Amino acid sequence: MTTNGRSRFLGRYIVADPKICHGQPTFRGTRILVADVLAQVADGLAWETIIEEWRGSVSKEAIAEAVQLATQALLKHADELALEPLPA
Repeated sequence: MTTNGRSRFLGRYIVADPKICHGQPTFRGTRILVADVLAQVADGLAWETIIEEWRGSVSKEAIAEAVQLATQALLKHADELALEPLPA
């Protein structure tokens, strides 16, 4: 995800820096993992609640970007993620 040991900007609000959280995507200027916020979204938490829980360190725009990037990744890798059909 990173190249040459440098930060890689994945969007306006999301960065992957090998020196922060082992290079996993975080919200810029924080150690908040994008995956943790996406899990909260998946659990049905209201975005306002997520923002409050992270004490305003994650904005509505940052959450929207994370969801958008996750959507793009899903669409790009859907074939790899497809499960085998269940027997009838």
